[in-house]
Amino acid sequence: MAATATPGTHMASPKPDVALRRSSVKPCVAFLGAEQREASWAKLASSSRISSRDSFLPKHSSKAVTVRGVVTRAMCSANGSTPLPGLPIDLRGKRAFIAGVADDNGYGWAIAKSLAAAGAEILLGTWVPALNIFESSLRRGKFDESRVLPDGSLMEITKVYPLDAVFDCPEDVPEDIRTNKRYAGSAKWTVQEVAESVKQDFGSIDIFVHSLANGPEVSKPLLQTSRYGYLQAISASSYSFISLLQHFVPIMNPGGCSISLTYIASERIIPGYGGGMSSAKAALESDTRVLAFEAGRKHKVRVNTISAGPLRSRAAKAIGFIDMMINYSIENAPLQKELSAEEVGNAAAFLASPLASAITGTVLYVDNGLQAMGVGVDSPIFEDLDIPKAK
Repeated sequence: MAATATPGTHMASPKPDVALRRSSVKPCVAFLGAEQREASWAKLASSSRISSRDSFLPKHSSKAVTVRGVVTRAMCSANGSTPLPGLPIDLRGKRAFIAGVADDNGYGWAIAKSLAAAGAEILLGTWVPALNIFESSLRRGKFDESRVLPDGSLMEITKVYPLDAVFDCPEDVPEDIRTNKRYAGSAKWTVQEVAESVKQDFGSIDIFVHSLANGPEVSKPLLQTSRYGYLQAISASSYSFISLLQHFVPIMNPGGCSISLTYIASERIIPGYGGGMSSAKAALESDTRVLAFEAGRKHKVRVNTISAGPLRSRAAKAIGFIDMMINYSIENAPLQKELSAEEVGNAAAFLASPLASAITGTVLYVDNGLQAMGVGVDSPIFEDLDIPKAK
Protein backbone atom coordinates (compact mmCIF):
# COMPACT_ATOMS: atom_id res chain seq x y z
CA MET A 1 0.00 0.00 0.00
CA ALA A 2 1.13 3.56 -0.62
CA ALA A 3 2.73 5.62 2.12
CA THR A 4 0.23 6.78 4.68
CA ALA A 5 0.10 9.97 6.65
CA THR A 6 -1.91 8.59 9.54
CA PRO A 7 -3.38 5.14 10.23
CA GLY A 8 -4.77 3.58 7.04
CA THR A 9 -8.06 4.31 5.40
CA HIS A 10 -9.14 0.88 4.24
CA MET A 11 -10.87 -1.38 6.77
CA ALA A 12 -11.94 -5.02 6.97
CA SER A 13 -14.40 -7.50 8.41
CA PRO A 14 -13.79 -9.81 11.31
CA LYS A 15 -14.69 -13.47 11.07
CA PRO A 16 -17.39 -14.73 13.45
CA ASP A 17 -14.90 -16.36 15.80
CA VAL A 18 -12.94 -13.17 16.39
CA ALA A 19 -15.66 -10.83 17.63
CA LEU A 20 -14.92 -9.44 21.07
CA ARG A 21 -17.57 -9.17 23.73
CA ARG A 22 -18.15 -6.95 26.75
CA SER A 23 -17.46 -8.40 30.16
CA SER A 24 -19.21 -7.58 33.40
CA VAL A 25 -17.10 -5.22 35.45
CA LYS A 26 -17.62 -2.35 37.84
CA PRO A 27 -18.60 0.97 36.25
CA CYS A 28 -16.00 3.65 36.43
CA VAL A 29 -15.19 7.26 35.79
CA ALA A 30 -12.03 8.97 34.58
CA PHE A 31 -10.47 12.06 36.10
CA LEU A 32 -7.87 14.41 34.73
CA GLY A 33 -6.34 16.11 37.74
CA ALA A 34 -3.20 17.26 39.49
CA GLU A 35 -0.95 14.70 41.14
CA GLN A 36 -1.74 16.07 44.59
CA ARG A 37 -5.31 14.81 44.25
CA GLU A 38 -4.21 11.20 43.97
CA ALA A 39 -4.30 10.57 47.73
CA SER A 40 -8.00 11.40 47.86
CA TRP A 41 -9.05 9.46 44.79
CA ALA A 42 -11.33 6.47 45.28
CA LYS A 43 -10.34 2.87 44.76
CA LEU A 44 -9.61 2.11 41.13
CA ALA A 45 -11.81 -0.29 39.21
CA SER A 46 -12.04 -0.52 35.43
CA SER A 47 -15.11 -0.77 33.27
CA SER A 48 -13.09 -1.93 30.29
CA ARG A 49 -11.57 -5.37 30.49
CA ILE A 50 -10.78 -7.01 27.18
CA SER A 51 -12.23 -10.47 26.87
CA SER A 52 -13.10 -12.79 24.04
CA ARG A 53 -15.26 -15.60 22.83
CA ASP A 54 -13.98 -19.19 22.53
CA SER A 55 -10.55 -18.44 23.98
CA PHE A 56 -9.86 -15.76 21.39
CA LEU A 57 -7.28 -14.26 23.73
CA PRO A 58 -5.21 -15.90 26.47
CA LYS A 59 -6.26 -15.36 30.07
CA HIS A 60 -4.62 -12.47 31.86
CA SER A 61 -4.11 -11.43 35.40
CA SER A 62 -4.25 -7.72 36.06
CA LYS A 63 -1.26 -6.17 37.70
CA ALA A 64 -0.28 -2.78 39.00
CA VAL A 65 1.47 -0.58 36.49
CA THR A 66 3.56 2.57 36.77
CA VAL A 67 2.06 5.37 34.71
CA ARG A 68 4.29 8.28 33.78
CA GLY A 69 3.40 11.72 32.51
CA VAL A 70 -0.13 12.93 31.92
CA VAL A 71 -2.62 10.10 32.33
CA THR A 72 -6.29 9.34 32.23
CA ARG A 73 -7.23 7.42 35.36
CA ALA A 74 -10.14 5.02 35.52
CA MET A 75 -11.87 5.35 38.88
CA CYS A 76 -15.01 4.44 40.71
CA SER A 77 -16.37 4.60 44.18
CA ALA A 78 -16.75 1.48 46.29
CA ASN A 79 -20.34 0.95 45.19
CA GLY A 80 -19.88 2.43 41.70
CA SER A 81 -22.54 5.12 42.23
CA THR A 82 -21.39 7.50 44.97
CA PRO A 83 -20.38 10.88 43.49
CA LEU A 84 -16.65 11.45 43.41
CA PRO A 85 -14.87 14.73 44.15
CA GLY A 86 -13.61 16.95 41.36
CA LEU A 87 -14.75 17.14 37.74
CA PRO A 88 -15.31 13.61 36.43
CA ILE A 89 -14.97 12.46 32.85
CA ASP A 90 -17.75 9.93 33.09
CA LEU A 91 -18.54 8.03 29.88
CA ARG A 92 -20.29 5.11 31.51
CA GLY A 93 -23.18 3.96 29.34
CA LYS A 94 -21.67 5.60 26.24
CA ARG A 95 -20.65 3.71 23.12
CA ALA A 96 -17.80 4.82 20.83
CA PHE A 97 -16.91 3.81 17.30
CA ILE A 98 -13.28 4.53 16.37
CA ALA A 99 -12.50 4.28 12.65
CA GLY A 100 -8.87 3.73 11.69
CA VAL A 101 -7.29 1.49 14.33
CA ALA A 102 -4.94 -1.08 12.81
CA ASP A 103 -2.23 -1.33 15.48
CA ASP A 104 -1.54 -0.39 19.08
CA ASN A 105 0.72 2.63 18.77
CA GLY A 106 -1.27 5.27 16.93
CA TYR A 107 -3.59 8.01 18.07
CA GLY A 108 -6.69 5.92 17.34
CA TRP A 109 -5.63 3.24 19.80
CA ALA A 110 -4.74 5.85 22.43
CA ILE A 111 -8.14 7.52 22.05
CA ALA A 112 -9.85 4.15 22.41
CA LYS A 113 -7.94 3.51 25.65
CA SER A 114 -8.82 6.88 27.17
CA LEU A 115 -12.49 6.48 26.26
CA ALA A 116 -12.44 2.98 27.73
CA ALA A 117 -10.79 4.23 30.91
CA ALA A 118 -13.66 6.70 31.26
CA GLY A 119 -16.20 3.89 30.98
CA ALA A 120 -17.17 3.92 27.30
CA GLU A 121 -17.87 0.77 25.30
CA ILE A 122 -15.41 0.45 22.40
CA LEU A 123 -16.14 -0.56 18.80
CA LEU A 124 -13.35 -0.47 16.21
CA GLY A 125 -13.07 -0.31 12.44
CA THR A 126 -9.94 -1.83 10.84
CA TRP A 127 -8.65 -1.76 7.27
CA VAL A 128 -9.37 -5.01 5.41
CA PRO A 129 -5.78 -5.97 4.47
CA ALA A 130 -4.60 -5.15 8.00
CA LEU A 131 -7.35 -7.02 9.83
CA ASN A 132 -5.79 -10.48 9.91
CA ILE A 133 -2.55 -9.10 11.34
CA PHE A 134 -4.45 -6.98 13.86
CA GLU A 135 -6.57 -9.92 15.05
CA SER A 136 -3.60 -12.25 15.09
CA SER A 137 -1.68 -9.81 17.28
CA LEU A 138 -4.61 -9.70 19.69
CA ARG A 139 -4.78 -13.50 19.81
CA ARG A 140 -1.09 -13.92 20.46
CA GLY A 141 -1.06 -11.26 23.18
CA LYS A 142 1.20 -8.84 21.32
CA PHE A 143 -1.00 -5.94 22.43
CA ASP A 144 -1.33 -7.07 26.04
CA GLU A 145 1.04 -4.47 27.44
CA SER A 146 -0.55 -1.62 25.52
CA ARG A 147 -4.04 -2.78 26.49
CA VAL A 148 -3.34 -2.13 30.17
CA LEU A 149 -5.43 0.69 31.59
CA PRO A 150 -4.19 2.96 34.40
CA ASP A 151 -5.67 0.72 37.10
CA GLY A 152 -3.94 -2.38 35.72
CA SER A 153 -6.98 -3.94 34.05
CA LEU A 154 -7.19 -4.60 30.31
CA MET A 155 -9.04 -2.57 27.71
CA GLU A 156 -12.02 -4.35 26.21
CA ILE A 157 -12.97 -4.11 22.55
CA THR A 158 -16.59 -5.16 22.16
CA LYS A 159 -16.44 -5.69 18.40
CA VAL A 160 -14.20 -5.08 15.40
CA TYR A 161 -15.94 -4.08 12.16
CA PRO A 162 -14.70 -4.14 8.58
CA LEU A 163 -14.43 -0.71 6.97
CA ASP A 164 -13.00 0.75 3.81
CA ALA A 165 -13.77 4.42 4.17
CA VAL A 166 -13.06 5.37 0.55
CA PHE A 167 -16.14 3.46 -0.62
CA ASP A 168 -19.54 4.77 0.43
CA CYS A 169 -21.66 1.81 -0.73
CA PRO A 170 -21.21 -1.58 -2.45
CA GLU A 171 -21.93 -0.06 -5.87
CA ASP A 172 -18.82 2.14 -5.53
CA VAL A 173 -16.42 -0.79 -5.15
CA PRO A 174 -14.50 -1.49 -8.39
CA GLU A 175 -14.03 -5.05 -9.61
CA ASP A 176 -10.27 -5.09 -8.95
CA ILE A 177 -10.93 -4.37 -5.25
CA ARG A 178 -13.92 -6.67 -5.03
CA THR A 179 -11.82 -9.59 -6.33
CA ASN A 180 -8.60 -8.65 -4.55
CA LYS A 181 -7.34 -11.56 -2.43
CA ARG A 182 -6.69 -9.18 0.47
CA TYR A 183 -10.45 -8.62 0.66
CA ALA A 184 -11.35 -12.29 0.30
CA GLY A 185 -13.67 -13.52 3.01
CA SER A 186 -14.68 -10.01 4.05
CA ALA A 187 -18.14 -8.55 3.59
CA LYS A 188 -20.15 -5.42 4.43
CA TRP A 189 -17.14 -3.14 4.73
CA THR A 190 -18.30 -0.01 2.87
CA VAL A 191 -19.28 3.03 4.93
CA GLN A 192 -23.00 2.51 4.43
CA GLU A 193 -22.83 -1.18 5.32
CA VAL A 194 -20.77 -0.62 8.47
CA ALA A 195 -23.18 2.03 9.77
CA GLU A 196 -26.08 -0.34 9.08
CA SER A 197 -24.28 -3.19 10.86
CA VAL A 198 -23.60 -1.06 13.93
CA LYS A 199 -27.25 0.03 14.01
CA GLN A 200 -28.38 -3.59 13.74
CA ASP A 201 -25.98 -4.77 16.45
CA PHE A 202 -26.25 -1.93 18.96
CA GLY A 203 -28.94 0.48 17.85
CA SER A 204 -26.95 3.65 18.44
CA ILE A 205 -23.62 5.20 19.38
CA ASP A 206 -22.63 8.32 21.30
CA ILE A 207 -19.07 8.98 20.13
CA PHE A 208 -17.59 8.76 16.64
CA VAL A 209 -13.84 9.08 16.07
CA HIS A 210 -12.23 9.50 12.64
CA SER A 211 -8.57 8.44 12.92
CA LEU A 212 -7.55 7.59 9.39
CA ALA A 213 -5.80 9.16 6.41
CA ASN A 214 -3.95 8.10 3.33
CA GLY A 215 -1.88 9.96 0.77
CA PRO A 216 -0.36 7.69 -1.89
CA GLU A 217 1.98 10.50 -2.98
CA VAL A 218 2.63 12.03 0.44
CA SER A 219 6.39 12.08 -0.18
CA LYS A 220 6.02 14.16 -3.36
CA PRO A 221 6.10 17.98 -3.36
CA LEU A 222 2.75 19.52 -4.27
CA LEU A 223 4.13 20.74 -7.60
CA GLN A 224 4.88 17.12 -8.51
CA THR A 225 1.63 15.62 -7.22
CA SER A 226 -0.64 14.01 -9.79
CA ARG A 227 -4.36 14.64 -10.01
CA TYR A 228 -4.92 11.02 -8.95
CA GLY A 229 -2.65 11.33 -5.90
CA TYR A 230 -4.20 14.63 -4.84
CA LEU A 231 -7.78 13.43 -5.15
CA GLN A 232 -6.96 10.17 -3.37
CA ALA A 233 -5.56 12.13 -0.43
CA ILE A 234 -8.69 14.28 -0.27
CA SER A 235 -11.00 11.26 -0.61
CA ALA A 236 -9.32 9.13 2.04
CA SER A 237 -8.32 11.82 4.51
CA SER A 238 -11.15 14.37 4.48
CA TYR A 239 -14.17 13.27 2.48
CA SER A 240 -14.11 9.97 4.37
CA PHE A 241 -14.99 11.98 7.47
CA ILE A 242 -17.98 13.57 5.74
CA SER A 243 -19.19 10.21 4.46
CA LEU A 244 -18.76 8.44 7.79
CA LEU A 245 -20.51 11.18 9.74
CA GLN A 246 -23.26 11.35 7.11
CA HIS A 247 -24.02 7.66 7.69
CA PHE A 248 -23.35 7.50 11.45
CA VAL A 249 -24.97 10.71 12.67
CA PRO A 250 -28.52 9.34 12.21
CA ILE A 251 -27.70 6.63 14.77
CA MET A 252 -25.91 8.98 17.18
CA ASN A 253 -27.74 9.90 20.36
CA PRO A 254 -28.46 13.61 20.97
CA GLY A 255 -25.59 15.17 22.88
CA GLY A 256 -23.09 12.88 21.16
CA CYS A 257 -19.85 14.02 19.61
CA SER A 258 -17.59 13.39 16.66
CA ILE A 259 -13.81 13.83 16.75
CA SER A 260 -11.27 13.77 13.92
CA LEU A 261 -7.50 14.22 13.76
CA THR A 262 -5.75 16.94 11.82
CA TYR A 263 -2.21 18.34 11.59
CA ILE A 264 -0.55 21.76 11.62
CA ALA A 265 0.34 21.32 7.91
CA SER A 266 -3.23 22.47 7.25
CA GLU A 267 -2.16 26.04 8.00
CA ARG A 268 1.65 26.05 8.04
CA ILE A 269 4.18 24.90 5.47
CA ILE A 270 5.65 21.51 6.41
CA PRO A 271 8.18 20.53 3.73
CA GLY A 272 7.96 16.80 3.03
CA TYR A 273 4.27 16.54 3.92
CA GLY A 274 3.05 16.58 0.35
CA GLY A 275 0.88 14.74 -2.11
CA GLY A 276 -2.13 16.88 -1.25
CA MET A 277 -2.12 15.87 2.41
CA SER A 278 -1.80 19.46 3.64
CA SER A 279 -4.80 20.36 1.47
CA ALA A 280 -6.73 17.37 2.85
CA LYS A 281 -6.11 18.49 6.42
CA ALA A 282 -7.15 22.06 5.58
CA ALA A 283 -10.36 20.69 4.07
CA LEU A 284 -10.94 18.54 7.15
CA GLU A 285 -10.73 21.57 9.45
CA SER A 286 -13.06 23.63 7.24
CA ASP A 287 -15.51 20.72 7.06
CA THR A 288 -15.39 20.43 10.85
CA ARG A 289 -16.84 23.90 11.21
CA VAL A 290 -19.59 23.38 8.63
CA LEU A 291 -20.49 19.93 9.96
CA ALA A 292 -20.61 21.32 13.49
CA PHE A 293 -23.33 23.70 12.34
CA GLU A 294 -25.30 21.12 10.36
CA ALA A 295 -24.99 18.19 12.75
CA GLY A 296 -25.54 20.44 15.74
CA ARG A 297 -28.73 21.99 14.39
CA LYS A 298 -30.25 18.78 13.04
CA HIS A 299 -28.95 16.07 15.38
CA LYS A 300 -27.61 17.90 18.47
CA VAL A 301 -24.20 16.32 17.84
CA ARG A 302 -20.94 18.19 18.40
CA VAL A 303 -18.10 18.06 15.85
CA ASN A 304 -14.49 18.89 16.73
CA THR A 305 -11.01 18.03 15.49
CA ILE A 306 -7.71 17.61 17.32
CA SER A 307 -4.57 19.04 15.73
CA ALA A 308 -2.03 16.63 17.15
CA GLY A 309 1.73 17.02 17.14
CA PRO A 310 4.08 14.49 15.52
CA LEU A 311 4.01 10.93 16.83
CA ARG A 312 6.42 8.10 16.07
CA SER A 313 3.68 5.74 14.88
CA ARG A 314 4.08 3.04 12.24
CA ALA A 315 1.99 5.02 9.77
CA ALA A 316 3.90 8.27 10.35
CA LYS A 317 7.21 6.51 9.73
CA ALA A 318 6.07 5.97 6.13
CA ILE A 319 6.48 9.70 5.54
CA GLY A 320 10.20 9.30 6.21
CA PHE A 321 11.03 12.32 8.39
CA ILE A 322 8.97 11.81 11.52
CA ASP A 323 12.04 11.69 13.80
CA MET A 324 13.14 15.05 12.42
CA MET A 325 9.73 16.57 13.12
CA ILE A 326 9.68 15.22 16.68
CA ASN A 327 13.16 16.63 17.36
CA TYR A 328 12.14 19.96 15.85
CA SER A 329 9.08 20.10 18.09
CA ILE A 330 11.10 19.33 21.21
CA GLU A 331 13.58 22.08 20.38
CA ASN A 332 11.05 24.75 19.46
CA ALA A 333 7.75 24.14 21.27
CA PRO A 334 6.95 26.01 24.49
CA LEU A 335 6.81 22.64 26.28
CA GLN A 336 10.10 20.90 25.51
CA LYS A 337 9.08 17.25 25.65
CA GLU A 338 8.00 14.50 23.30
CA LEU A 339 4.26 14.33 22.81
CA SER A 340 2.66 11.03 23.83
CA ALA A 341 -0.32 9.38 22.17
CA GLU A 342 -1.94 9.20 25.60
CA GLU A 343 -2.06 12.99 25.85
CA VAL A 344 -4.07 13.13 22.63
CA GLY A 345 -6.29 10.34 23.95
CA ASN A 346 -6.93 12.36 27.11
CA ALA A 347 -7.94 15.40 25.06
CA ALA A 348 -10.35 13.27 23.06
CA ALA A 349 -11.90 11.89 26.26
CA PHE A 350 -12.46 15.46 27.44
CA LEU A 351 -14.09 16.48 24.14
CA ALA A 352 -16.34 13.41 24.30
CA SER A 353 -17.43 14.18 27.86
CA PRO A 354 -20.19 16.41 29.26
CA LEU A 355 -17.41 18.79 30.37
CA ALA A 356 -17.12 19.85 26.71
CA SER A 357 -20.87 20.10 26.11
CA ALA A 358 -20.59 23.66 24.72
CA ILE A 359 -17.52 23.03 22.54
CA THR A 360 -18.12 22.38 18.85
CA GLY A 361 -16.63 23.47 15.52
CA THR A 362 -13.24 23.75 17.21
CA VAL A 363 -9.67 22.81 16.31
CA LEU A 364 -8.06 21.74 19.60
CA TYR A 365 -4.26 21.89 19.45
CA VAL A 366 -2.50 19.12 21.37
CA ASP A 367 1.09 19.67 20.31
CA ASN A 368 3.00 21.07 23.31
CA GLY A 369 2.21 24.56 21.99
CA LEU A 370 4.20 24.29 18.74
CA GLN A 371 1.37 25.87 16.74
CA ALA A 372 1.83 29.11 18.69
CA MET A 373 5.39 29.62 17.49
CA GLY A 374 6.21 32.02 14.64
CA VAL A 375 9.87 31.03 14.26
CA GLY A 376 12.12 28.11 15.04
CA VAL A 377 14.12 29.29 18.05
CA ASP A 378 16.78 26.62 17.48
CA SER A 379 18.03 28.58 14.47
CA PRO A 380 21.60 29.92 14.77
CA ILE A 381 20.16 33.36 13.99
CA PHE A 382 18.80 33.49 17.54
CA GLU A 383 21.94 32.24 19.29
CA ASP A 384 22.60 35.63 20.86
CA LEU A 385 19.10 35.94 22.26
CA ASP A 386 18.22 34.84 25.77
CA ILE A 387 15.85 32.03 24.79
CA PRO A 388 14.21 30.29 27.78
CA LYS A 389 15.24 26.66 27.97
CA ALA A 390 14.21 23.70 30.09
CA LYS A 391 16.43 23.12 33.13
